[in-house]
Amino acid sequence: MNSSTLVVRPSQVALFVHKGQICDVFAPGTYKLATENIPIITKLLSLPTGFESPIKAEIYYVNTKQITGVKWGTQNPIMMRDNDFGNVRIRAFGVYSFKVENAKEFMKEMFGTNALYKANDVCEQVKPMVVQGFTDAVAESKISALDLAANYKEFSQVIVETSKSEFEKFGLKLCSLVIENISLPEDVEKALDERTKLGVLSDKMGTYTQYQAANAMRDAAKNPNGNNFAGMGMGISAGVGLGQVFTQTLANAKDEPRSTQGKTKKCSKCGAEVSSNAKFCPECGEKMPTNKFCTECGAKIEGNAKFCPECGAKL
Repeated sequence: MNSSTLVVRPSQVALFVHKGQICDVFAPGTYKLATENIPIITKLLSLPTGFESPIKAEIYYVNTKQITGVKWGTQNPIMMRDNDFGNVRIRAFGVYSFKVENAKEFMKEMFGTNALYKANDVCEQVKPMVVQGFTDAVAESKISALDLAANYKEFSQVIVETSKSEFEKFGLKLCSLVIENISLPEDVEKALDERTKLGVLSDKMGTYTQYQAANAMRDAAKNPNGNNFAGMGMGISAGVGLGQVFTQTLANAKDEPRSTQGKTKKCSKCGAEVSSNAKFCPECGEKMPTNKFCTECGAKIEGNAKFCPECGAKL
């Protein structure tokens, strides 16, 4: 072993193993090996040999650079209790990075004396630990499913901190974790889409009812029984009935107040009778004051009122 040269490249650590025991750990650099400069070897060898007998030892190189872009994901949905939807199942996926922090512990706990141990082999052990950390973080946060997207970064930081002790057992360090997406079941997402549509359409009275009636007529038009005469009769009857309902719905829908229909007002300039819905006087062209209506109850607002006289809503 005397006069042997050991080269350890950057982002590497060399483990010196003799007779199954880790004798020393070498950081990056170039070393001239001799029994005198390895204290542990000195104790292991018998003194009568004078340290001139050849020593059979093994050198294991461990990559200490950060392994990035490793993907993780929940293999099965995670159950969580939500204030808005009750019990829901969520899935998540993202990427994480890790590195070997303690090469000595890593060798003892992970790869032993295997001649080759790849990053993929480490990922098989690390991935369940990451998923477990994510599950604990989401469950303990008690955050609503609708607010999960606003807390991706916070969840990532919590997972890195809480998983520290688990990774240290294997001589590893979880450097970073990124949550790319947290998704709900397809049925729940469809319900959310319908709820969003309702919120968009609710600014006009009766619009949602018209929307539902239109969908009913569309479904009736797709009636598969229309290929035979009996089916055609039933389809026509259903179409007529739905048409009547649709017409009645349109008549009852109050997208805007109709109490002003048929009423007139006088032009402030020439005194001519002008329709209440006219924007300009047809006689002199004077601009007519526009009618204002409360967006909450539909009541007509006179002048420059700041609050509705009917329901008190702020204008």
